[in-house]
Amino acid sequence: MTQRENILKAIRFEKPDFIPMSFQISAASWNHYDPQALQDLMEAHRLLFPDFIRQATVTPYYGLNQRKDEPYTDAWGCVWSTSEDGITGSVHGHPLSSWDSFSSYTPPDPEKTDGTYPVDWQGLGSHVRQQKVAGQLVCGGLPHGHTFLRLQDIRGYENLILDMMDERPELWKLVSMVEEFNHHFVLKWLELEPDMMSYPEDLGMQVGPMLSPESFRRFIRPVYEKLMKPARERGCIVHMHSDGDIRTLVDDLIGGGVEVINLQDLVNGIDWIEKKFAGRTCIDLDIDRQAITARGTPQQIDRLIREEVTRLGSREGGLMMVYGLYPGVPLENVEALMDAMEKYAGHFA
Repeated sequence: MTQRENILKAIRFEKPDFIPMSFQISAASWNHYDPQALQDLMEAHRLLFPDFIRQATVTPYYGLNQRKDEPYTDAWGCVWSTSEDGITGSVHGHPLSSWDSFSSYTPPDPEKTDGTYPVDWQGLGSHVRQQKVAGQLVCGGLPHGHTFLRLQDIRGYENLILDMMDERPELWKLVSMVEEFNHHFVLKWLELEPDMMSYPEDLGMQVGPMLSPESFRRFIRPVYEKLMKPARERGCIVHMHSDGDIRTLVDDLIGGGVEVINLQDLVNGIDWIEKKFAGRTCIDLDIDRQAITARGTPQQIDRLIREEVTRLGSREGGLMMVYGLYPGVPLENVEALMDAMEKYAGHFA
């Protein structure tokens, strides 16, 4: 069974060979850990890193909005800045902090950019063809923060929330502008015939969402539905990622077309996730990065992964797991997590 086939079977509850596990090492991590030690761990965990090739020198790539002391202006005119190489910055310059300049504000061209970074569609098409030949899952999608966060970046958070409460007519026009751009981008991606389309957007805080469920239903859900509809019509799997506590928004997300939900484990609660999704909707579980993996023991990490696999997975499938490594996690915990993910990937085999 190829990687692609295994993931599709997990999503469709068709008895995958093992639970798909993804371990993602942030660019910033290479500045904080001994690169050779990280590579030792990658080399020792071939299930997580099947294509790993050791390098004498690791030179991490920093995205345009991940470069320390280099403010970056994206295609919407939002100005990003970060204090650490490899960590995605935040927007400190909002092009429409005042509606006074809205009359001259124009959207970028989705033929040239995803809104955050430039896009080479020809090169992307070539990459997709290579993935298909290699039997890999082809995942297309919008950039992280495509709608709600894009509106926030353009207007500023407080301005946007007040706009929603006041139902400013300019906001409706801006929402339509962002929606039209994203819709064109989705259709371009679908021409490449991906297996899955991802719609990543953080909506949650540590407790509760960043906007009320009522505002989400009025301003954001209709946009999501329009953006997801073309993928569903083509039989393409719809994947949604959100950090934070999204419990009060999940019914709207699933009702709007989401088939695979990528959400954080401890913030939303394993009990709640099990009751809401286990055995019904595919869970792409985002493993804790705040508590146990960062400050716990290797034994606690092993217990966490075992509990999550046991309670949220089954022999039929319906579970994938992902971990994002960032600076601050003890190296022994990194190893323990890799060990646990590999060990419990075959729990139901």
